[in-house]
Amino acid sequence: MIKVDGLTKRYARTVAVDDISFEVEKGRIVGFLGPNGAGKTTTMRVLTCFLPPTRGGVEVGGFDVLKQPLEVKRRIGYLPETPPLYPEMEVTEYLNFVASLKRIPKAETRQRVDQAIERCSLGEVRNLLQSKLSKGYRQRVGLAQAIIHNPDVLVLDEPTAGLDPKQILETRQLIKNLAGDHTIILSTHILPEVEQTCEQVIIINKGKLVAKDTVDNLTRRLRGSEAVAVEVEGRDGPLDAGEVRQRLEQVPGVSRVLAKAGGQNRCSFEVESLQGRSIRAEMARAVVEAGWNLTELRPVAFSLEEIFLQLTASEEPAAAGGEK
Repeated sequence: MIKVDGLTKRYARTVAVDDISFEVEKGRIVGFLGPNGAGKTTTMRVLTCFLPPTRGGVEVGGFDVLKQPLEVKRRIGYLPETPPLYPEMEVTEYLNFVASLKRIPKAETRQRVDQAIERCSLGEVRNLLQSKLSKGYRQRVGLAQAIIHNPDVLVLDEPTAGLDPKQILETRQLIKNLAGDHTIILSTHILPEVEQTCEQVIIINKGKLVAKDTVDNLTRRLRGSEAVAVEVEGRDGPLDAGEVRQRLEQVPGVSRVLAKAGGQNRCSFEVESLQGRSIRAEMARAVVEAGWNLTELRPVAFSLEEIFLQLTASEEPAAAGGEK
């Protein structure tokens, strides 16, 4: 649905985006991440035909952003960080205005407006002036204007910026509900939002692409080894944590055993393997043969925050005018 091939964007002597390439499949939610100045907003502006690329190709739905910008715009809904609202307009009035700008036939306008209001849960405020709306409702109106023409692709730039926790949860759920019908690129600084909402992440730093994969695959790539959470319970009385740790350290392929807080008659550990070794089956066997109960055995993944910091902390972000 989206194809970016060697995209480069220069501002005078500054390279904001430097030869990045990626593809997004139809119906996916993709998180677009990077520190301030990384090139995220510039990339989004090129995708949405607000800026021309300096070099490289960008296609949306098979249409080129340079050669066929009107066809691209028909297939994209864009929510910038600050929604493009008119405070003096009522919500329904504004959405009717947006429908006319997007050339929705008059015979379909009322139905499209009603659908956008329903999908974005705006029924309670549909007749209010936008100047009277809370930040959360303004974000919803911004999302409604982005989906009113039923685009193939949604580009959302910081869609939960400035919202309270309840509004953030509601907006995340709304975005999830839009997946499948729409391909969604979501730019945000809130990493838990990406973990809970997105199926794939694209990370750029200093204008360059540094990663594109699922969170699980990135974890495996960065760690290079397996990490497992283990909880062991004694069958007939209190456990000797030192004895359990020593037994786990003897399992073939184990490189390190870290003790964690345990409960009554239980010991918890995080066990790391040597690179390329799988240790879960051997650990389970060792615990059972020692006469203990195995109450937990699960893989431990990096958090997205740890992945992000590992991939971006080593480089200074580039300064690009107005770039986020």
